[in-house]
Amino acid sequence: METRRLALIRGGTARQRRTNGSGYLIAPRLVLTARHVLADKDTGSHWPEIHVWVGHPGKGGVVRTRADVLWTHPQGLDVALLGLHDQMDVPGSVRWGRPVGKAPLRYEGLGFPLANADEGRGVEHLRGELAPLSSDSRGLYVLDQKSAPDPRDDGRKPWGGASGAAVFCEDYVVGVVVQDCQSYGNRRLLACPAGAFAQDSGFDALLRQYADGPPRLVEIDTPLPKAPPAAERTQTEKDIERSLWQILGVSGACSAHARALADQLGMRVPDDYAPSLPDLVALAAAHPRGLASLSGTLAETITNEDGRVQLTSLLSYARAVGFGSLLSLEEHEGLMDLLHGICKEHPALLPRAAREALRYTCLPEPLSRTHLPVDDLEKAIDELEAMTDSEHVPDGTPPVPALLRLTEYVAAAVVGESASALRQWSARVAARTGIHPTALNERRADARQWAARQTSPVARVVLELTVDHDAPDERYVCRVLLARHNGTHTVLREPETVSKTPEEAARYLRETVECVDDEPGQDHHAPWVTVLVDRQGLHLAVDEWNPGAPNEFVPEQPLGAEFRLTLSCPEMSDFARGRDRAQQRRWASGDQVSLVADQDCASPRRLARLLQDSHRDAARVILHGPRDQRTQLLQVCLALGVPVVLWDREADCYEDAARLQQLNPTGPLADLPERVRRFRGEVFESEEASLPRPALVWEEGQRPKPQSLQLRDPRKGTHAS
Repeated sequence: METRRLALIRGGTARQRRTNGSGYLIAPRLVLTARHVLADKDTGSHWPEIHVWVGHPGKGGVVRTRADVLWTHPQGLDVALLGLHDQMDVPGSVRWGRPVGKAPLRYEGLGFPLANADEGRGVEHLRGELAPLSSDSRGLYVLDQKSAPDPRDDGRKPWGGASGAAVFCEDYVVGVVVQDCQSYGNRRLLACPAGAFAQDSGFDALLRQYADGPPRLVEIDTPLPKAPPAAERTQTEKDIERSLWQILGVSGACSAHARALADQLGMRVPDDYAPSLPDLVALAAAHPRGLASLSGTLAETITNEDGRVQLTSLLSYARAVGFGSLLSLEEHEGLMDLLHGICKEHPALLPRAAREALRYTCLPEPLSRTHLPVDDLEKAIDELEAMTDSEHVPDGTPPVPALLRLTEYVAAAVVGESASALRQWSARVAARTGIHPTALNERRADARQWAARQTSPVARVVLELTVDHDAPDERYVCRVLLARHNGTHTVLREPETVSKTPEEAARYLRETVECVDDEPGQDHHAPWVTVLVDRQGLHLAVDEWNPGAPNEFVPEQPLGAEFRLTLSCPEMSDFARGRDRAQQRRWASGDQVSLVADQDCASPRRLARLLQDSHRDAARVILHGPRDQRTQLLQVCLALGVPVVLWDREADCYEDAARLQQLNPTGPLADLPERVRRFRGEVFESEEASLPRPALVWEEGQRPKPQSLQLRDPRKGTHAS
């Protein structure tokens, strides 16, 4: 890759520049680029004015010239050749290549992305990995970029302008960047392979005319790694080498294991390949799953207990120092195949199982949500592999890794061949890594115990809101808890605490409720949404927060019209001693007694006297009156243990009390939340300004208690969240 061959391409009309792109000089008058850089996207025709700057602006000597489109691919591939009006004096020639094998290749290139634009276009050195086995549906190469720009606030693509950049592997042109891919953290580009267009007759003819001749594609694969001199090897590499020597025993075994590992890694192995033991270590270090894959072939040849102990110690040490992943290539691929269908059919299962299996662990981000999309499955597995293990059980043998524990829980939750295949997979991994069968069986027993009691449906989805006082706008820190009918509850933890706007919090809540509907045993049970707030938050109109339309067909509606949504203020129990006992007494006394707090009990003293005497067992208060009085009266009700309080947020005076009569506020208490939900929907659809905005506090008599499994491992406190 020569910087003097870099090209910046600008197309448009005589009056206006319209597109920017990249290119590469492959002959003194030929520039290779992407076709869409040269075309008007509205008409599809090429721009009448195309200007090219050849050379690297940071290296000096940039030459500007005009150009014409000489060639585009007849089958519509997004590549083109420009003919320059002026000949460039650049010595040498371009070599062409075609990646082969399975192992990822390092690539590089030069381009002019919009992210590097300041007063002019800056150059970005593209670099990363090209995985030959990865491609999009059109057969384009997938380029995983080492560094990538963040999304822009103006909506424009930060990679815009990088299209047309030549892609190099080992100084061979192997493709042309044609598209960015905003998934995978915006770190992925797509390139048209040189093999797809280099053999075209028109392309061939132009290179015969302007270059040294037709392109000859050289097969490129990942070279087999060679160990550096002993003085340059790390202490970890030397320790791994020493352990392997004890396991292998004879030097002849090194070559056989190296050839088997290279084949698994997708590298071509020449007949005369004769690696040394340090070369074998370098080969294992060339891929994150190299040592795990090597240990699989080593385990098959070990015939004595000492060798097994040495291999187990080697794998434990390697994981402790970060030398490779837990799973081999074959094990990773097998688990992905097993979980793909399960994740697609039951997207809430893996996060739910992870919350139970890994209670004392800070879960990876994909598993911290209520559901796991199939596209995030690999990321979740990769992050679980790197998590710290639990304590050793038994007899100093390796612990059961987090990933295997989760696999056992998923196996317990499914049935049939899938469950059997998952258990067989975890047993094979446990055997290779030296995990004692008793330790794995304990995890299986825990998983079966969990699966046997997982039928209790979710009774309430609890959203805890805390105001983010540091945010410049209205934002809240959110925590979601799932409370079940059997008294257990689960907290949905997010890997990073990021405050949300009301709309974002509403979407997060709705997504949670939607995933709860998919849980086993939920059936027709519609979850109740309880919003936990502090005293200052009792005025929040959370029921009016709008998450937007769920899809293109169903109209939007606020949370309060979609769910039975009530408020709760647990904070009051910290200030009012005996409040919880008073709540339980009022619930136990039944719902026959209600208090309508009208003008006769307008003062806090009068209201408190009624709730302590004639209405000592009242479970419900309908609160009327002006706004400036309601806050204090509401707090009196809550402090004295009244579990249900209803009021109109928009009421300004006692004369507005009649507005709430449409709700039948003193009617059957059990149906009140549903009546409020339906009325909120009517208010949302109506344009009448005089309709009330009902707010409802509903305190449960007993708060759910967490129920945990009795495990020997994991160690409590590890990654505590």
